[in-house]
Amino acid sequence: MDMRALGRSGLKIAPLVFGGNVFGWTADEATSFALLDAFVDAGFNAIDTADVYSRWAPGHQGGESEAVIGRWLKANPGKRDKVLISTKVGMELGPDRQGLSARWIATAAEDSLRRLGIETIDLYQSHKADDAVPHAETLGAYAKLIGAGKVRAIGASNFSAAQLAAALEIAKAEGLPRYEALQPEYNLYDRASYDGPLRDLAIREILGVIPYFGLAAGFLTGKYRSEADLNQSPRGKGIAKYLNPRGTRILAALDAVSGDLGAKPAEVALAWLMAREGVTAPISSATSLTQLESLMKAARLRLPADAVAALDGASDQSAG
Repeated sequence: MDMRALGRSGLKIAPLVFGGNVFGWTADEATSFALLDAFVDAGFNAIDTADVYSRWAPGHQGGESEAVIGRWLKANPGKRDKVLISTKVGMELGPDRQGLSARWIATAAEDSLRRLGIETIDLYQSHKADDAVPHAETLGAYAKLIGAGKVRAIGASNFSAAQLAAALEIAKAEGLPRYEALQPEYNLYDRASYDGPLRDLAIREILGVIPYFGLAAGFLTGKYRSEADLNQSPRGKGIAKYLNPRGTRILAALDAVSGDLGAKPAEVALAWLMAREGVTAPISSATSLTQLESLMKAARLRLPADAVAALDGASDQSAG
């Protein structure tokens, strides 16, 4: 397995990260356990979750995904040494249970550690920027967690280039831990927020980058090609925004490349991300072993230069 350095954190991850947003939501516990077993047994090692997963589901409060992972680790004690667990803090869990204040980070970290049933979070990420809290306060809170052995490295998700640059500057100036990883939204369709200043910063600062929505919520699998297809999944409504000429052009390019290589569109879309400078490993999720087997094939897929050029051209933002 091609293990990649996650920035300067000292952590190394395989080219694909399992997105744990599905655990306890669209994948029940038994299915989640089977997926995690298959993923780790195949040599992959990074699992991404968050304290807020899956608060959006009816009857859920948040923490469901972490709790499933925790029960899986308890049932498979030998697996802890084989996986890197990444979770996040900052999204709203309730009144006074959100943001990046030192008070909330300290509380939220203990809650996540308890649900996960582990002593140390390998990568603890700010889920979104909190402009109401100074970076020094947030990074100071993380410094205490790192000093106590409760966190190994920290990262940032959904930060703009300006927000991330400011946090890195404060870390350097005040001798605080710096964000070693970035988790942006990035895929063949959604390129605007990462390509440009944010990507340039990540490359310049040698940050690990683990983009989410690697398959654009499932659109890049080719499963959704018309309004009628949107009822196939709980995510369908969120995919409607991709049904436009540019989205159709990207799917056509994926179809052509996947046909030439004997691969599936999802595998090609993830392989494009894995090969891109400024990306360490994309995050993707699966709700069945069949889906997972396909996603894992992406790590062994090498795209020829003409295929990459075709995909780049089809996803060009300036083409409309």
